[in-house]
Amino acid sequence: MRPVTMQVLRHSEQTLKRALISKNPALVSQYEKLDAREQQLMKEAFQPTSDLYGPIILQSQSDWIISHPEAPQDFEQFFSNPYRKIPSPEKHSIYLLAIGSLGNTRVISEEYTKWLKGYCEAFFYGMSVKLLEPIPVSATRCSFRVNDHTRNLQIHAGHILKFLKKKKPEDAFCVVGITMIDLYPRDSWNFVFGQASLTDGVGIFSFARYGSNFYSSHYKGTVKKLHKKSSNDYAIFDNYFIPEITSVLLLRSCKTLSHEIGHIFGLRHCQWLTCLMQGSNHLEEADRRPLNLCPICLRKLQCAIGFNIAERYKALVRWIDDVNTPRATPKPSCEDNVHLPKPVEAFQDWKEWIMKCLAVLQK
Repeated sequence: MRPVTMQVLRHSEQTLKRALISKNPALVSQYEKLDAREQQLMKEAFQPTSDLYGPIILQSQSDWIISHPEAPQDFEQFFSNPYRKIPSPEKHSIYLLAIGSLGNTRVISEEYTKWLKGYCEAFFYGMSVKLLEPIPVSATRCSFRVNDHTRNLQIHAGHILKFLKKKKPEDAFCVVGITMIDLYPRDSWNFVFGQASLTDGVGIFSFARYGSNFYSSHYKGTVKKLHKKSSNDYAIFDNYFIPEITSVLLLRSCKTLSHEIGHIFGLRHCQWLTCLMQGSNHLEEADRRPLNLCPICLRKLQCAIGFNIAERYKALVRWIDDVNTPRATPKPSCEDNVHLPKPVEAFQDWKEWIMKCLAVLQK
């Protein structure tokens, strides 16, 4: 086995400053109009001793930046991209749609969806986040198969995207499908964590492989053909294995959701500093990625939505601290007595990081 040499991707202060502020006079002027404390926080990107932002550390040859070479995207390239989707007063809502169950009871599934909705409301602060009525896999009419390697069921991501495009409400900036069923984009691919169409503003993301026992669970049934679409065939998804909802699973789900919706806003993979928008080729690399955006990606998202950075961070802290959100629309059921505190233990380090940022913003 070839030894792994750790690499540190470190940019100069001048390079980072140009990536954040630009040399374009109009964009420099736009930056200078930001709140002075917001500028102070973003300048932390240039401080070699900063404990808020650090360089990207590459652990192996299979890491994203090495195996998928891409041109880096600075703020000016983001701002001037003619194909970038921009929210408008008429299209200002992010919709989430659960496909299949997200938990092993209806209550757990509903609560998990609401936790993700609350997280998106804080992360994309200023956008409206709405839930579409959950649907079974059969409603999508997508193809499915049993994966040859894991022996787990998979649904066709491209077919889901076509379905989501048809279901897109008038006020939607984007519609994001979320599922606990594994995905594949085409017959020749093993799997994909998610797939999105930036032009159509739709995406589908699976959290299946984030469960602790995904690789030890196997589909026990039989599928006579790889692709079936009649309504009876979808019965194999009834009572299908769903991973246990843990704090780590919620953390990984939130990372995937905000990273992929970030792409729909036009943010490409980050190659500047350690950042949520770094690409990930495998679960270990995804786990190394932080939940926070680097200043360059933060400026991109702020430009797209128009939020106050301090208010956004306060909203994220409130989401972490609010572990006992009451159910908005209780339905009579014996399940209603189940107490479901939000599992946020895995978010505490991130909360501490946010508090450091707020300290800078409130000086």
